[in-house]
Amino acid sequence: MTEVLFEVTKDNLETGLRGYPVGYCNTSTVDPVKGLYYVEHPVSEMSHWEPEQVIYLLYHGKEGNKKDVEKFSAELRKRSKCPNELLKSIRQLPRQGHPMKLFSAALLLMGIFEGTQDYREDCLNLIAQIPVIAAEVINYHAGWGESKPSKPELGYMENFTQMLNIPNANMEQLTRIFKLFNILHYDHGGGNLSAFVGKAVASGLEDMHGSMSSAMCALAGPRHGKANQDCLIFVEELLKELGVDTTEVQVEKAIRSKLANNELIFGFGHAVLRVEDPRATLLYEVANQYYPNNRLVKMARLLRNIGSKVLKENPKIADPYPNVDAISGILLSAAGFAYPDYFTVLFGMARVVGISRQIVYERMEAREGKGTPIVRPKYFFKSMVDEKSKN
Repeated sequence: MTEVLFEVTKDNLETGLRGYPVGYCNTSTVDPVKGLYYVEHPVSEMSHWEPEQVIYLLYHGKEGNKKDVEKFSAELRKRSKCPNELLKSIRQLPRQGHPMKLFSAALLLMGIFEGTQDYREDCLNLIAQIPVIAAEVINYHAGWGESKPSKPELGYMENFTQMLNIPNANMEQLTRIFKLFNILHYDHGGGNLSAFVGKAVASGLEDMHGSMSSAMCALAGPRHGKANQDCLIFVEELLKELGVDTTEVQVEKAIRSKLANNELIFGFGHAVLRVEDPRATLLYEVANQYYPNNRLVKMARLLRNIGSKVLKENPKIADPYPNVDAISGILLSAAGFAYPDYFTVLFGMARVVGISRQIVYERMEAREGKGTPIVRPKYFFKSMVDEKSKN
């Protein structure tokens, strides 16, 4: 590998460490043009994979044959049972606030009941049990009652779907979309906020569950995992403003008006990508295949074209194209899961897979098994008095 040296200047400070290499990620990478890869496989080509196949790939770093995946799936099923005390404790949490608060708290509780102090064991247990935990959090927070009994023999996401008490649900449709959403959100390189935070906390030798809880707190913010929820709200507000029979001309006028008023246009742009997110491209195809006449899908199609056209006019915008959040929540809603408060929980349930495996690498495999040192970046002192004197 070619050694690259960086000269740090004042312009590099307070930029969120953007672009600074700090380590290795052996699960996934994001190419600015080609998009997300799991190990060496483009994720956009995995739409027909089973979740267990993809999890095997991420965990082992190689594609498994049928026998390998079956054995791995059986191991996950064996580990998937959650103690009743844990589920009861989740149902005693306060239901006020966003469900990601409960999800993060549930992971801490899980560590109390299930933690082994072995990162590798806790990684596998967490991956196996997280569908049960997520279903319990969603059912409890939504007031849908206790989850149906877990049936891991149905399959990883099939079990999650059947545990949810969603009113008037089409289980076949939901399972199909939940599977795709789950697979597309397992991992996204090593430097996204939730992955970095989880690994940073683990660098202090916090256990897997505490580290993952911190990662989910990072994911919960509107600049990260909550963006899919905000995108859906944005589309719904446009529909309310313009109506279901709106035209491209009307949508373009509305977008230009919002930009003129310094309002955000949700669902566009990415820190790394410089093309339409291939995950979004895949989800648009699925939405058009199964829900072409859905009012949200129709508006998403208009925004996909008009939004990019308008944003391209601004030379300061490096990526004027739709990201995965532009369509993921809309597709969930079209499939019958029109509950945006829980979109980030679904995101978190998926992201647990990649982050937990990255933590295993940094704690048990990096630097010939020594693990990475505790995260400790350098900060320069800056006087508050000098800062105030400028204002």
